[in-house]
Parts: sequence; structure tokens; C-alpha cells
Amino acid sequence: MLGITPGFTVTDGALVIGVDEAGRGPLAGPVVAAAVVLGRSIPAGLDDSKRLSAKRRAVLDTAIRASCCWAVAVVEPEEIDRINIFQATMLAMTRAVANLDAALGGARCEVLIDGNMTPAGRRSEWCWPARAIVGGDGIEPCISAASIIAKEWRDRLMLEASGAFPHYGWERNKGYGTPEHMEALRLHGATPLHRRSFAPVAQGQLI
Repeated sequence: MLGITPGFTVTDGALVIGVDEAGRGPLAGPVVAAAVVLGRSIPAGLDDSKRLSAKRRAVLDTAIRASCCWAVAVVEPEEIDRINIFQATMLAMTRAVANLDAALGGARCEVLIDGNMTPAGRRSEWCWPARAIVGGDGIEPCISAASIIAKEWRDRLMLEASGAFPHYGWERNKGYGTPEHMEALRLHGATPLHRRSFAPVAQGQLI
């Protein structure tokens, strides 16, 4: 999924893509990565999504998607189990950047990624200059924007999934291993959306 704002122009002619992910740690649901190029109109108050209230994050998510160019990539639990969560995260980032880069016409760009690793040398498909920035989601606005989009996108997916599997409290815990979620796993077993390669899920029966 991607969005290209009509009349979009970057701040100084250089394409800087911010990238972040959401969902490395949960026991259920996908991992989601977002890639964002900020436009001239940058939403005020960008920050690490974890430091924002849910209400403020939702407002910023709408503002970012309305004023910036962005792409989202989702790697589902089945693929996470097949290639492991680290590789799934690298793959999600690669897909998000590839989608955005293609939509922007393959212009020269630099990719800034939250954390201490990039997909360079870890995914054969990765072909962009990249720099990892520890704590980048709190200091680089384009990464902050990606952090917000990825978090909100994944939360919406888990809220939708909670309707199909109501026992696990995903509308509250978003798939993380809270006591409520762990007790539901014990009572009801694992769903198709659980990551069966994760230790707390490995002993559950699929339902």
C-alpha cells in the first residue's frame, strides 16, 4: 500500500526516505514497515510513536498520509515463521522502500532507518544507500513519520483481527504477550495469526 500526495515536492530536492517497523515482538500478527518521504508541509509534533498518545498518533497518521509520500509493507506470520523475525523485518523494510522508490520514479535517494542495522547485505533485493540511526524515530522527522504510520497500520490490522479471534484481547494488547493473551493461549491454543516459531506459541494447537 502506498500514497503519493498530488503536487508533492520535497523540501530541498533531495529524496530522504525514513523507515521504521512495528511488530517485531508480538506473539501474533504481522510485522509492518513504513517508508516516508516528507514534503514541504511537515506535520508538527512528529516523534517516536511510542512516546505519543493513541489520540495524537492517530491525528499525526492522518496528517502524514495526507501531506507526504509513503508506502507500507506487511510480512505475515506464516512468512515470519519461515524466515525468522529478523529477516522478516528486513524484508518488510525492503519491500516498503522498493514500493515507494518505484512510485517516485527511482530518483536518487538516501534511506534512514531506525535502529542499528539496515537490510544492506542482509537482503539481496536491497539496492539503496542506507544509514541506521539508533533512536532515529525520536530525532529524525522522516523516521518518526514512518514509525507512526507503521504503528497505526499494524494496530488497525490487529483490531480487525480481534473480531475474528475475540478471546485474545488483541484490540488491547495488539498481539503482545500480556497475561490476558497468555491465558487465552493456554485455554484456546494458537490461531493461524500466531507466530508458531515464537517460544510461547510453539506448544499451542492451531484452531
